[in-house]
Amino acid sequence: MNVGMIGLGAMGLSMARNLHRAKLLHRVWNRTPAKAQALAAEIGVTVSPDPAALARDCDAAVLCVSADADVSGVVQALKPGVRTGFMVIDCSTVSASTARAAAETLAPLGAAFLDAPVSGGVEGARDATLTIMVGAHAEAYERAQPVLKTLGRTVTRMGPVGAGQATKATNQILCAGAIQAAAEAMAFAKSEGLPLETVIAALSGGAGSSWYFVHRAPNMARGSYPAGFRVRLHSKDLDICKAMAGKHGVSLPLVEMTLVHYRRLIEAGYGDEDVSALFRLKDALFHPQAKV
Repeated sequence: MNVGMIGLGAMGLSMARNLHRAKLLHRVWNRTPAKAQALAAEIGVTVSPDPAALARDCDAAVLCVSADADVSGVVQALKPGVRTGFMVIDCSTVSASTARAAAETLAPLGAAFLDAPVSGGVEGARDATLTIMVGAHAEAYERAQPVLKTLGRTVTRMGPVGAGQATKATNQILCAGAIQAAAEAMAFAKSEGLPLETVIAALSGGAGSSWYFVHRAPNMARGSYPAGFRVRLHSKDLDICKAMAGKHGVSLPLVEMTLVHYRRLIEAGYGDEDVSALFRLKDALFHPQAKV
């Protein structure tokens, strides 16, 4: 199978490298050409001039872009090169309705769309240990296995198109709770004068631990928040969760609270930091004089 990769950000770049190592990567395209050209120089892959050209040269395209409008735009740009049997495997995090609309766009061309959002952070993308939640027709899901298993360790079909994104929305609510708890706990530990690195070592195996505590509490201890999962992107994801819950007439308190906190961080200029920057706000509860 010849696979094209579209979207070479923090996650997509590592995913492209893993596809290359598996001898699946055939073409790449990125909205910012310099990123695609840099990867081409690194591994020798060919850069397509546009998504349609990539589709003509490949059997499948993996997408990893930022937002609903990006997915919709790329699907439209792919259309002129799409043929019967082509697959679009979208690893972005967007709304379930966007996924279903993309599938409806491609279906008349005989092409399949799989919403396959991922979880596991930049580490999971690098190490090919991502958790992948897939919404797709069963036949398309089986055909996509070589690609999906190259990118992730845990791959699960959740149902028809849209089900993957609904599952990812569920995951993002869990992430909000975990990062809120980790940041608040670390701020409390700091206020008690505890050695933060030792706190992390002592509690990482305990009942209150989480992936975010183990992998992102060290950021809080160092006071450095290099982009892993950016604040503005998790905020975008939680807006999707809010809208989906709103269709049921429900407001989710944890989601609403986290969105308020992220808005404050974004307004203060921290939107491109990792979500562990939430510690800035929690620490300020104990040190009101600190500016956020």
